[in-house]
Amino acid sequence: MIKSFQNKYPSINSDSYCDDTALIIGDCKISSESSIWPYAVLRADVQAITIGQQTNIQDGTIIHCASQALTPPNGIPCIVGDRVTIGHQVMLHACHVMDDCLIGMGSIVMDGSIIHPNVILGARSLVTENQTLESGFLYLGSPAKKIRPLTEAEEAHIQKSALHYCELARASYT
Repeated sequence: MIKSFQNKYPSINSDSYCDDTALIIGDCKISSESSIWPYAVLRADVQAITIGQQTNIQDGTIIHCASQALTPPNGIPCIVGDRVTIGHQVMLHACHVMDDCLIGMGSIVMDGSIIHPNVILGARSLVTENQTLESGFLYLGSPAKKIRPLTEAEEAHIQKSALHYCELARASYT
């Protein structure tokens, strides 16, 4: 379901896929070849949500922002970069996930946090408020801690995951 909020309507690229059960509200921008899977919720009522190219938001994920009333002067949007895989039932709140990342299933990424490019965040991890994850590493735990540098195979897996979901999305809407 795609809904406006206070005269702001989602902008969804024509070659992106949004499952019929996903809920996309307000000031949301979904870029080329991205996919929003069943029961995901993108609620851009208090700030904007931007989803980059070839990014997939998997089943049951919730994305929201921080209100201007809570974080003066402008609130905190939620930005997800290009070629990002957001696993099942992830919660992203008012954060910035840069390009080429994989966010493991059930993880939580909190307000003001930044995940730099080329990061894997392991399943069920917690990125605390205003935490920054450095590029090129695997992070795990609650709170998330830097474990080790990514291997070449893991870096390649991030790319393969993004492309795999692009192919699934094309199969879903053709």
